Order: sequence, then C-alpha cells, then structure tokens
Amino acid sequence: MSVLRTVLLVLHLVGVAALLGPALEQLTAKAKRITMLMVWGARAQIVTGLALTGVAYASDHEPDHVKIAVKLLIALAIAGVAEATRKRENPVVPFWIVTGLTLVNVVVAVAWR
Repeated sequence: MSVLRTVLLVLHLVGVAALLGPALEQLTAKAKRITMLMVWGARAQIVTGLALTGVAYASDHEPDHVKIAVKLLIALAIAGVAEATRKRENPVVPFWIVTGLTLVNVVVAVAWR
C-alpha cells in the first residue's frame, strides 16, 4: 500500500505541476490561454486525489472528510473552467480563475491539518 500511495502522490504532484507550470510561464504574456497540459493536469488532480483518498481509507487511515470535500469541489471547479474555456482565444478571467483556484487547493492541502 505504501508504494501505491507514493506513486499516486507523485502523479498528484505532477498534475499540480502541469497546472501551475503553464500558468507561471504565461504570467508575462499578453495573451493568456488554457493549455491542454493544464486541462490534463486538472483531470489528473481529480483522478489521483480520489485514488489517494481510497488508498487512505483502505489502509485504515481516516482522512478529514471536510478537507477532502473542499479539495474535491475546488478540483472540480478547476477542471470545469479549464474544460469549458480551453478553446477560447484569450480567456484572461478563466485563466486567472484556474491559476488562483489551483493555488488555493495547494494551500488547503498544505495548511489544513
């Protein structure tokens, strides 16, 4: 179970990197856009987050239900906005929504104990 949890955690971190990497790259660009890498990162966050929660329950470690629910709702919002606006020319507001919610999700993961 420990190896599975570690692999899922690494994939979860790769998902957040796929969301934040393109966002940080585009900070100085005039035309912002939601890249396919960001969309796939959002998808990976949801799948690996749910899998990590399942592994936690299977190993008799009961995670905080409220924290998991908050993180899932934020991740679903990120994925929804990214999916809905990925084909737009210059989605400035959705770009900042995806970037901001990703940072909020990281803060919730790290600071919520």
